[in-house]
Amino acid sequence: MHKLASGVVFMDEMTRKISQEADIIEHMHHILAAQKAAHSRDGVASRAVREDRLDRCIALLVDHAKQITDALSEDFSCRARETSLITEIASSLGPLKYAKAHLAKWMRPEKRKTSPLLLGLFGARAEIHYLPKGVVGIIAPWNFPVNLIFAPLAQVLAAGNRAMIKPSELTPNTSELIKFLISKTFSPEEIAVIPGGPDVGQAFSRLAFDHLVFTGGTGIGRHIMRAAADHLVPLTLELGGKSPVVVSRSADLPTSADRIMAGKTLNAGQICLAPDYLLVPKEKLDSLMSHLVASVNRMYPSMHDNPDYTAIISQGHYDRIMALLSDARAKGAKIVEINPAGEVFSSQSDRKIPPILVLDVTDDMSIMQEEIFGPLLPIKTYSELRDAVSYIKAKPRPLGLYYFGTDPVEQDFVLSSTISGGVTVNDVIFHIAMEDLPFGGIGPSGMGSYHGQDGFKEFSHARAIYHQINKDIGPLKALRPPYGSAVKTFLAQHINK
Repeated sequence: MHKLASGVVFMDEMTRKISQEADIIEHMHHILAAQKAAHSRDGVASRAVREDRLDRCIALLVDHAKQITDALSEDFSCRARETSLITEIASSLGPLKYAKAHLAKWMRPEKRKTSPLLLGLFGARAEIHYLPKGVVGIIAPWNFPVNLIFAPLAQVLAAGNRAMIKPSELTPNTSELIKFLISKTFSPEEIAVIPGGPDVGQAFSRLAFDHLVFTGGTGIGRHIMRAAADHLVPLTLELGGKSPVVVSRSADLPTSADRIMAGKTLNAGQICLAPDYLLVPKEKLDSLMSHLVASVNRMYPSMHDNPDYTAIISQGHYDRIMALLSDARAKGAKIVEINPAGEVFSSQSDRKIPPILVLDVTDDMSIMQEEIFGPLLPIKTYSELRDAVSYIKAKPRPLGLYYFGTDPVEQDFVLSSTISGGVTVNDVIFHIAMEDLPFGGIGPSGMGSYHGQDGFKEFSHARAIYHQINKDIGPLKALRPPYGSAVKTFLAQHINK
């Protein structure tokens, strides 16, 4: 009887959840229809409207920074307030303020040359007007659940669009808070937040948006692309991959180690641009390792109860990272745990993993095949730089690539011989912080890009406009029948080598 009663309760809960998700999915369609109708009704958003929307986002983040960082800390179970202020609040305010400061320039028509130039001499004009696409969907991940909403949203709003946002179910407190704050700040016709689980996410990706932005794993990115194909929705896919670090013989090892480990331990390595593996000259390995260990010791003299060291987001992700480590160990890798206080991290419920260097790695190990998204750092050695470059070229194109060194010839060789979404020289991750540089992947690490004016253009329709001259001059007449000697002269001039 008890088992039956429990089963009934479980089925009631499941039925309620399915019903709720069905209601959310129906609600999504209503919101999309309302936003599209509003876009059609109101026409192209003025500069004042766009600036007002950007200002409201800025005020939302500034006024509620503490609430947001508290929600993030609760979702991660341990994440420093300073980490969230830097990576979520400040890094979102930057794009919003940058977009507002440059909006007037971005909105101006862009002049182009006429072909042939003779038409321009007679008064013809060619130009591009950047128009809003309409409604842009944003699917945000859990690792930076605030920044990866507001950073793309900055250019989405600057371009004059409306937005629907699907936040991650793995950060429920942050997602619900962002939904509440946006609903207080914007009408649903401007911006709407749609929380929910995987089923809601799948339905969201199938909506007939005018553009869709997805940040997440490559595998899910493939599903997003298939779903978007039904409505021919253009995509910006910010995916991941295994971003390599090339440490050259000319590198300053202490500085390189500090910067590599700062990037690897930030958010406990749960960053799409985190250094995923190192390529190091064989004779420099021992020295670099000592600097890597010393760097972590300075930043985190203890980690287990240290609020500065972020926990892994969920038990599932914790288990996945530990499985990568176990597989590497079983296949012969040497494991170097950086644990200055000698703390015990096994069998813990708070999901913390100390930084771990993984040596003697081989390509049959899962850790060298999958994006790690955690504080494990494989290290491979090389004898010649060309061998390191060949290794990178043989792998799928990564989102980021990092070179440490002072030899300009070597640097040029690495950069000209490889392809990646972006590059930071003598540091890691920092190219994403440059608002005037496009951020995006290539191939399996993504498509499209945003940030700054590149994002404004990504979320705009570049409408080509040509103004013909009023006077019907000879060359124009010659292109119409009946064809005579003039058209033969024209063709002779244009069909040649």
